[in-house]
Amino acid sequence: MKRILFRDVEVIATFDSQGRELKKAWLFVEGNRIAALGEGEPPQGPYDEVIDGRDRVMIPGMVNTHHHLYQTLFRAVPGAQDKKLFDWLVFLYERWRGIDEEAVYVSAVVGLTELLLSGCTLSTDHLYLFPRGKRNLIDVEIEAAKEVGIRFHPTRGSMSLSRKEGGLPPEDVVQTEEEILADSERLILRYHDKSFGAMLRIALAPCSPFSVTPTLMRETAKLARKHGVLLHTHLAETLDEEAFCLEKFGKRPVDYLADLDWLGPDVWIAHAVHLNPQDIEKLAKAGVGVAHCPSSNMLLGSGIAPVPEMLSAGMKVGLAVDGSASNDASNMIR
Repeated sequence: MKRILFRDVEVIATFDSQGRELKKAWLFVEGNRIAALGEGEPPQGPYDEVIDGRDRVMIPGMVNTHHHLYQTLFRAVPGAQDKKLFDWLVFLYERWRGIDEEAVYVSAVVGLTELLLSGCTLSTDHLYLFPRGKRNLIDVEIEAAKEVGIRFHPTRGSMSLSRKEGGLPPEDVVQTEEEILADSERLILRYHDKSFGAMLRIALAPCSPFSVTPTLMRETAKLARKHGVLLHTHLAETLDEEAFCLEKFGKRPVDYLADLDWLGPDVWIAHAVHLNPQDIEKLAKAGVGVAHCPSSNMLLGSGIAPVPEMLSAGMKVGLAVDGSASNDASNMIR
């Protein structure tokens, strides 16, 4: 195993339960584990590599909990500015319907590299768009992530409702439920690594309550739990979504998820902007996590997520850059 020493680091912020910050510190890595750390002079070697940490701050690698890497190629598109979510989606679907394997690969390499350069060592991705004839796009993303060297947890997204079924996307970017479930299981069996410290894991992620049927939501949850993988979706991002759920299902988004057996510690949701106290209580009790996307929420005018209230209720809340079409960057610091 390779032995690496970081020495003379100005500050190591441990983010442990005591919030310790080590000054003029060292950190020893053996293989893929942090073996030891401390202040002052490091232990004598031998080491395979010694890295000078002077004028540097070291923190644990950041985790990006929600992304759409394919959108890296769609930053600052003029016609997509100053729009609310539904209008923004309708406009961009007409551009996204032309993406292919090369576009997905290039966008993933660029987006994941940008994340690494801003201190992110683990990212998920939510790829729910599969233009007709372009089936194995997540495989392409996975190859890009291996090349970049980042720990990667892609989610197999899905949309089954086109405009003619009451959804937002054009017909040529949605799939049948049979196609979605078959490919979801294929990806799990081929790529999902359950081992500790795995570099690659798969999760399942229907796009949103207005993008798929209740049947697909339920069947996806069953498949995920059959194989022990996580579940993810967009939820409570906008007031339009809330109105859609009330009109179509007679329930608020969180109650709709509960009816579909989608509340549990194996679920995390993106955005969670429009939650009332009862919603937060239900999510916290079930152990549901949240991907907080402040930059995207601001750009699309979706609102401000009640993060303090969620944290006070004991919920797990992580940061996320979201797709670059609603952020213009894949930078965890900005």
